[in-house]
Amino acid sequence: MGSYTGYLVETFFTLVVVCAIAYGVLYGARKLGVGRATGSIKLVGQLPLDARRAVYLVRIGEQVIVVGASENGLTKLAEMPASAVPVEAEPKTLRFADVLARVTQSRAEKSAKEREDA
Repeated sequence: MGSYTGYLVETFFTLVVVCAIAYGVLYGARKLGVGRATGSIKLVGQLPLDARRAVYLVRIGEQVIVVGASENGLTKLAEMPASAVPVEAEPKTLRFADVLARVTQSRAEKSAKEREDA
């Protein structure tokens, strides 16, 4: 085995080991709940204004704080009681399979309509 082949095998093996370690650390952190919100704080809503600016509604106990986020940091914009914030239905999360089925169905309908018109 040449030195170039040995170098490629060693590099590939190192890459696999590093990826396995990273996966293990991330999986373990998720199982332990690292990074999850705890306590009585909850993100109620968010509105991205552009790439670097957004407005957030943060519920802390019975108060909702309106927070502006920009490249300069976070700024408290307003505060209101939680009862003043309208409750919206949770948006249904789209699965890739649902989106793919909708796209293929619309393409099939489009091609069927084109055949009828021809």
